[in-house]
Amino acid sequence: MISAIVPARDEEASIARVVEALEAQPEVCEIIVVNDGSTDRTGSNLAELALRIPSLRILETDGVPGGWIGKNYAVTVGARAARGDWLLFVDADTMLQPGAARHALSDAREYSAALVSYSPEQEMKTFGEEILIPFVYTRLAEHFSFERINDPRLPDAAANGQFLMIRRDVYESIGGHAAIRSRILEDVALAHLVKSSGQNIRFASGQGIVRTRMYRSFRAMWQGWTKNLYALVGGTPGAMARELLETFPWLEIALLALGIIEARHGRWLVLIAAALVLAGSHLRYAHALRRNRLPRSVIQYYLPGASLYGTALIASYWKTAHGSIAWKGRKYPAGTP
Repeated sequence: MISAIVPARDEEASIARVVEALEAQPEVCEIIVVNDGSTDRTGSNLAELALRIPSLRILETDGVPGGWIGKNYAVTVGARAARGDWLLFVDADTMLQPGAARHALSDAREYSAALVSYSPEQEMKTFGEEILIPFVYTRLAEHFSFERINDPRLPDAAANGQFLMIRRDVYESIGGHAAIRSRILEDVALAHLVKSSGQNIRFASGQGIVRTRMYRSFRAMWQGWTKNLYALVGGTPGAMARELLETFPWLEIALLALGIIEARHGRWLVLIAAALVLAGSHLRYAHALRRNRLPRSVIQYYLPGASLYGTALIASYWKTAHGSIAWKGRKYPAGTP
């Protein structure tokens, strides 16, 4: 019923987990892992897995053709070899929970959806992850509303490439990933193609369905978010400016700085005002965390989270407009959609 396709580039730490989780899904008839030029133990780990998982097929890429993003080419190689009626694209850092594939098929039937995607639960194990990732996801929820995306009457479209299942005939009719070969945000672009073709999308929370740990170091996390954050919030200088005005803690930082200076001279009014403003910001953040099913314990990181988010957004804009976008040892020219 389902062909699972996993692009893998230097994923030795997580490849076994994702393959074993897919193998435990009865609805998945084959697992295709595309080893995309890995230089670590990804290849040898896959060879060991293949000895005990008959449904696992390993493909290799022969480099990335001009005009392609590496991931888009890898999943295209996998899709061409797939035999299932449904294609399930899963990132190597993502793990399906028991019953995940069955849940996706059920959603496809219930909502007559040609594309089903879930935003995974986030595993966060470091200080940096807890500061930035929850703040990013509360903001993405403002830009990508599940309700609007799932409404066939509205043009809004989005998906999460970490878990994206699409009906094979629809995938082929819209041109697949080849039609969006140069797009960094391939999941959102693919969702737009599906919805504009008249098909329904089901995009929902992956709570209890799929989990991911996106980054295992601050460097990887910074590189990951700065490659696409600018595009996610709109991809224009105006959209970035509005996002910064709305999210960067300008007022809180200014009041705190002025309040500390005033308090040194025995004047506490500004510092009290700063404390009240900061408390209100924390309460709003707590509400956003609860609404998006994120751990409320990270509320304490509101100020550094908002500050780091703004800095990452500016860095993402700079890379897109003036530099190059680097990911997984590859660089793509500035201006890549």
